[in-house]
Amino acid sequence: MISPDAIDTAQKNIQDIISHAIQHAEPHAALVVFDKGCDLSIALTEAYQRCLPNAQFIDFDAVTPEVVLAAFATLRLKDLVVLIQSTSFRLDAFRIRVHLFNQSLKVIEHPHLSRLVGNEQLIYIDSLAYDAEYYRGVGNVLKEKIDRAKVGVVDSGGEQLVFDSAFESAKLNVGDYSQMKNVGGQFPIGEVFTEAKNLESVNGRVRIFAFGDTSFTVNKPEKPITLVVTKGRVTDTVDSTPEFEKVLANIRADEGEVWVRELGLGLNRAFTQDRMVRDIGTYERMCGIHLSLGAKHAVYKKPNFVLSRNESKHHVDVFAVTHSVSLDGEMVYRDGAWCV
Repeated sequence: MISPDAIDTAQKNIQDIISHAIQHAEPHAALVVFDKGCDLSIALTEAYQRCLPNAQFIDFDAVTPEVVLAAFATLRLKDLVVLIQSTSFRLDAFRIRVHLFNQSLKVIEHPHLSRLVGNEQLIYIDSLAYDAEYYRGVGNVLKEKIDRAKVGVVDSGGEQLVFDSAFESAKLNVGDYSQMKNVGGQFPIGEVFTEAKNLESVNGRVRIFAFGDTSFTVNKPEKPITLVVTKGRVTDTVDSTPEFEKVLANIRADEGEVWVRELGLGLNRAFTQDRMVRDIGTYERMCGIHLSLGAKHAVYKKPNFVLSRNESKHHVDVFAVTHSVSLDGEMVYRDGAWCV
């Protein structure tokens, strides 16, 4: 069971998300759809009950999909929906979050909570802390530097991965929705991401300490794996593991070769190289650098890319040992923190 002190922390962090990130307030309505499938979902539900005492709460497993859909239909523009999910709620064929955004509703989504066990649940609660000054300040400065940079270098301790190219316009996931069509998304947050405009400009070597395996779980080998990157593709590995080679083989089977696409700059200080959770969708906010392997990246469309959108099937996150990051020669990350 999660301790009362931890639930108090969850309440504080969630209240900050509701008030400062989502900017929800009465008279707008709130609807919380939850389940009781794990301790973390139960604890977060209690925290939301404290923060939203006038909200409607629906136990997903105690009603039919029609009841949930009918509740969604009663909501009005800019009302709030919270989804607290031990796994991932399914209602017919559509993705719930997309459906809710189409109704112009605000959304806070907590999926796959049952993947987090033991101390990981407390780390997750810590990761919900919303420091607006840090996220928005650092996030926007990084975006400004990325958008004008002509070269970037990730140093992973004696190995360097060089992005000898301008970057795509960086996207922010920092809890500032003022310039966005939709308000909210999956929590925890904390990320700036981009990719090279010219994917073949990425060359060098990078040491990774963890990767998303075939079960969507963070896999940490005994020693870091070195990726050799040539013209934007992974062409060799050093100190690899059978599970990582299986990941690469799956990508090559579907796509022919292994592209390096996303350059993710994680901002969430609750997650580090040593303070980890096993759910890949949560851990990708880790403070440091992650990359995506595989041709799939829906945000950035490459007109002359060798694979079409339908042919691009894989997007696998890998986490770099990050000693430093520089943009146009200026250090933006060192000693485990962003220095902008």
